[in-house]
Amino acid sequence: MSLLTSLIKAGTQFQQAATRRNEDARPAATGKAEQPRGADHNGTNDDRFTLTGGQPGTKTGRLSVTEYRQQVGQDIAYVRETLRHKLAEYGMQPTTQIAVSRTSSGEVSIQGRMPEQPRQRIEQDLNNSREFRDTLKRLSVNEPTLAFVDTALKLNRAYGTSNTVLDTLVSDNQQFNGLQDLVHRYDSIRKTFASNDGRVSETTRGYAFRLNARA
Repeated sequence: MSLLTSLIKAGTQFQQAATRRNEDARPAATGKAEQPRGADHNGTNDDRFTLTGGQPGTKTGRLSVTEYRQQVGQDIAYVRETLRHKLAEYGMQPTTQIAVSRTSSGEVSIQGRMPEQPRQRIEQDLNNSREFRDTLKRLSVNEPTLAFVDTALKLNRAYGTSNTVLDTLVSDNQQFNGLQDLVHRYDSIRKTFASNDGRVSETTRGYAFRLNARA
């Protein structure tokens, strides 16, 4: 089980327990149809979840998820296009599977189904690019954080209750809920959770961006 799955599962268990308590305390049905969650009085779907991220009126509901996705998406597009350009530059097929990651020392490492010589040259070119190294560094922390937040918010919508782990991640002060703020807190939670769960090595596991291959 991955660390992300464990964190999500922890929040889900709290949600399910709260849901059961609410159902036990709910009075008998009166026969009146309950309005579906997420619909307004006119019967149309409420898209505020999509626009803001969480339940309206909660601190998670004020998260700028769309903005986070734009920030991460720009870096993903840059890395993807750079890798495609390098494949073409060295005569590789555009469908060649390639994975780029960061070593413990911050260097770019390339793995792919290609001859060793072009692999080494692509790796060298990318290490010589400060812009590429900086972009990959941002992605290595921003993308996992966004993936956690996105999954946790979907659970919020599914269960209709707050996610305990996500609530810990989000500040009551909206000024401190930028993507980098969440990244810093998420990294602290991951390290604490992994240490308590006996999986410290997973915390430091390298990030890899894959082109033409599933993660």
